[in-house]
Amino acid sequence: MPTASVYSLVALATLIWGANFNLVKHVLVDMDALTAAAARFDIAALVMMVICLVRGERIPLLRHAGAYAALGLVGICGFNVLFFFGMRSTSAVNGALIMAGNPLLTATLAFALTGARLSQRQLVALPIACAGVAFVVLGGGAHWQLERGDLLLLGASLSWALYNVLVGQRLPREVSSLANTTGVMTAGALGLSALAIVDAAPLHVPGADALVSLLLMSLGGSVLAYLFWNAGIARLGASRAALFMNLVPVSSMVIAALEGQAPTSVQQVGGAVVIGAVLMSSWPVKAALPSQPEPPRRAALGRCEA
Repeated sequence: MPTASVYSLVALATLIWGANFNLVKHVLVDMDALTAAAARFDIAALVMMVICLVRGERIPLLRHAGAYAALGLVGICGFNVLFFFGMRSTSAVNGALIMAGNPLLTATLAFALTGARLSQRQLVALPIACAGVAFVVLGGGAHWQLERGDLLLLGASLSWALYNVLVGQRLPREVSSLANTTGVMTAGALGLSALAIVDAAPLHVPGADALVSLLLMSLGGSVLAYLFWNAGIARLGASRAALFMNLVPVSSMVIAALEGQAPTSVQQVGGAVVIGAVLMSSWPVKAALPSQPEPPRRAALGRCEA
């Protein structure tokens, strides 16, 4: 697949995820957080299995059970528990802006767990992005306070950063992206369903608005977006793919504004700081022009820090 197509898929995945922050508010009106999280991925996992069956793809659940369980528990089960419970008590824009700092968090975890080098710009941008997130989370006014929902979303961002790093390390490379995504999603769905059963989460038929929003989250935000995202990480790497998370708050802000909930000045300022810091840390560095003519092969080689 051409690199431009991979970038397009990753960008589309993050735009869909941005919409999820708005859709989940509609879902939580009628559904318990744990029930909604489990239902979202039960539906998504079943759809993915059908797609694999139609395409003749074999899902090696037993052979790679350890990898799928680890990724499913971190990137789907852990992330979505924190996400759904957090979104009960914070705004869609706040949630999306907290996730905007995820690229730098991913790069930091990649350094801590794999030794992947942090660039000088990333080292400078990290505290700036943290300050921007803190400004959004604490309110930026006279009454600074940390809301429980924002704290849970910070945990969700950490869980997603860990998933980004583990995908590059644990996902079986000999298995297709479709089968891998289905395996991870199935493991995550089983984990969420088990938690819902143990917690005795209430079950009832949601209203039309909540049901449609849940289906959009399941089919768009889970099936399509996860396929696009895993394919992107496989080609681009965790740190470079995570840069596209900057589109998440942009998408959420636009949708919130269309729903009559324009971002506050605090969210705008904090979001600009976070997104600016991430872009500063990841903007490609132009190679210096050589003072002497170089052989064509060497001159064609470029380096880009991410």
